Amino acid sequence: MSKPAILLIGGVTHVQKEWEECSSFAVLKEYTGKTREDFLADCASGEWNDVVALYRSNESTSITGPFDSALISSLPKSLKYICHNGAGYDNIDVSAATSHSISVSHTPKAVNAATADIAIFLLLGALRRIHVPYAAIREKKWRGGAQLGYDPQNKVLGIVGMGGIGREVAARARAFGMKIQYYNRSRLSPELEQGAKYVSFEELLRTSDAISLNCSLTKATVGIIGKKEFEQMKDGVILVNTARGKLIDENALVEALASGKVFSAGLDVYEEEPKVHEGLLNNPNVVLLPHIGTATIETQKNMELLVLENIESALKTGLLVTQVPEQESKAGNVRL
Repeated sequence: MSKPAILLIGGVTHVQKEWEECSSFAVLKEYTGKTREDFLADCASGEWNDVVALYRSNESTSITGPFDSALISSLPKSLKYICHNGAGYDNIDVSAATSHSISVSHTPKAVNAATADIAIFLLLGALRRIHVPYAAIREKKWRGGAQLGYDPQNKVLGIVGMGGIGREVAARARAFGMKIQYYNRSRLSPELEQGAKYVSFEELLRTSDAISLNCSLTKATVGIIGKKEFEQMKDGVILVNTARGKLIDENALVEALASGKVFSAGLDVYEEEPKVHEGLLNNPNVVLLPHIGTATIETQKNMELLVLENIESALKTGLLVTQVPEQESKAGNVRL
């Protein structure tokens, strides 16, 4: 019986040996084209007609474009699994994949610690408005323009999205003496809450000294922080976003910073990245990073390994290890 084929889009960086070892149970193929048009042409020509699973990443979107309904409808009929490297997968139309009987996995857990570390880095930086003295010393201006910031101790941190990353943020914030409250689609068990207070979204906005966004980007969460939400927040609130830029209306954030409603913000993601709103770039009270939440050697390797684990499990058992929540069932993976 012939082996199933796996298609790699965009290459691997840290697990080349492990990728090659997948040849023990699958035929390995790699897409070497450079454009979406080339990829669609290959699909139309039957180039990938024996491919059962494919490996893609957020970075490979620059090659194929998003896995939207148009692209998914052009994939070979043999394809059963899209194994994605990334905790976020908003560039995959999961509904379209499901309608074509394609299961989708992503890489949660592997990204939790590194992303939480960056969230705390941004939180502490925003509390201290660290950009001003950080930039001043490089210009040989000793403490130039520096202002007093705030301590994290006894501040209330509101976490929007208490999944794996949110819980890691909470654990780190507790070490700095912060009080944790959270909003989630559903309340966590006491074991997972670890003393955090479960509140409504409105209460979180109204009573938090700092807010960390750690939820997924979906149609329901696009723009969840906008003008109306800023009006509900405390004056001088801190806002941190390491999830997805489109969670925030950046025009509204710029206005909230100008008015003083937001004391400072820490951002790793942006509404139209890689483009960054000029009102954020030019505001010294914003700590900016270029979407590097998972940019460590260890995390990148663990993400790649988890993709390969999903592929191997899918081909050997028919089940994905970390299937996206939209396709999960209480009984386990959905066998589409």
